[in-house]
Amino acid sequence: MSQTRVIRIATRCSPMAVAQAELVAENLANLGMPTELVKVTSAGDRWMGDLSRLGGKGAFVKEIDDALHEGRADLAVHCLKDIPGDAPLPAGLALAAYPPREDVHDAVITYLGVSLAEMPDGAVVGTSSVRRTAQLRLHYPHLTVKPLRGNVNTRLARLGEGHFDALIVAVSGLYRVEQHHRITETLPISTMCPPIGAGIIALVCRADDTELLELAGRLDDPDTHRQADAERAMLHALQGHCNSPIAGLCTTDATGRLSLHGKVFDLDGSRGLDSHHWGVPEDPQALGFFVGSDLLRQGARALIDSIPHCGV
Repeated sequence: MSQTRVIRIATRCSPMAVAQAELVAENLANLGMPTELVKVTSAGDRWMGDLSRLGGKGAFVKEIDDALHEGRADLAVHCLKDIPGDAPLPAGLALAAYPPREDVHDAVITYLGVSLAEMPDGAVVGTSSVRRTAQLRLHYPHLTVKPLRGNVNTRLARLGEGHFDALIVAVSGLYRVEQHHRITETLPISTMCPPIGAGIIALVCRADDTELLELAGRLDDPDTHRQADAERAMLHALQGHCNSPIAGLCTTDATGRLSLHGKVFDLDGSRGLDSHHWGVPEDPQALGFFVGSDLLRQGARALIDSIPHCGV
């Protein structure tokens, strides 16, 4: 690749997104490639209402992918959890890499500095994630969950103003914006199973940009790639929608063997399905489809279809 080429990196404008794009830029600089950021305001960032009315998480990635198609950028930096799992990447685009996975846990930040279990009856927790909402209602039925959107700093400001008693925020995001010192408690995976692709950054570029595919591919982490493939295969098998409380996490043991834990809930957390299986590293997608199929055998299709779809 020409050393005079500047790689234009498309990213959302939020502080968290810019921080992760800057990390990618730093890694590319270490490979000898200059970069510049192309900041894009997505529909999901502009809209502060119910995200389902925009069709769900795809609202965070469309404009960034458009920047690639239109030649305004060369490389997109996405949170994998924001990329819809029920459809392939848009035509003409290709996955370049999954850099090493970051912390997958969710953190609690409370106004009074106490844990969720210690909060009084009726205390208000802010989140617009149906996955978090279902698990909060399952494990902490004494709390009230109310919708809250916006970037991390906006949500922290709402907490400070007293509109909410607690927030649930991704640990990795708090570290990116240097607010991890605010964490009151970190929830275990058994209490708050993460979303598909938690802590994973996806690098996407044009499929015909073979030079950049090769260069960015040097940032790929094989373990993270296999985990992503397994989790997204499970999500694809389930064919959920933006209102589906689906959670899942794939991990790799010391021998390379994969473990995938998948869960599906109803909106109020009163019903949940659970599947956990092991697989070989040579075929992570087979593990994902197996866990997804197991959840379907348990009744996941009826559970998912009982929840109104986006915009309905």
